[in-house]
Amino acid sequence: MSIHDRRERERAQRHQLIIGAARDLAEAEGWEAVTTRRLAERVEYSQPVLYSHFKGKDAIVRAVAIQGFGELAGELRAARTAHREPRAALRAVADAYLAFATAHPALYDAMFVQRTDIAFGSDETPPELRAAYTEFLTAVEPLTPDDPETSTELFWSTLHGLATLTAGHRLRPTHHRARLDILMRRYEKP
Repeated sequence: MSIHDRRERERAQRHQLIIGAARDLAEAEGWEAVTTRRLAERVEYSQPVLYSHFKGKDAIVRAVAIQGFGELAGELRAARTAHREPRAALRAVADAYLAFATAHPALYDAMFVQRTDIAFGSDETPPELRAAYTEFLTAVEPLTPDDPETSTELFWSTLHGLATLTAGHRLRPTHHRARLDILMRRYEKP
């Protein structure tokens, strides 16, 4: 291995260490607690080293969000492919999405609530975001052949609303299944 290759590998490891530390700190204390000073202390590198990887907190949140979309895409894919019947696959995707939001509240916040410069629905959309959207589209399309992209956006938006309102304790927790049942009836096979 060349010196250049080793340095690149070490740089990638530092980059991932910073992202991981930001996620851990945000999950424990919220995004307000994530500062370059605290991250530098956690990863035991100086702030200039952090700035050599990220321009600031916004860039760190962006990296966390993109990584989160990659993880979400994997979970949605696993849920979807575990079922052959389209409605069962779509329900599994809905359950997986809501479980992801519940299990990773700060990560979900970085992906959907924190201000980032991530382009959605454009040529600049990162592949991780495209992968998550594709999993939704693949699950929705068999049940909505007329306009699957708009139906996918609506389905995802509805799940996002449920996730956000649930996290904010704005919905009755005892009615989670009933809400999903009503949503799924909207996607009866044509």
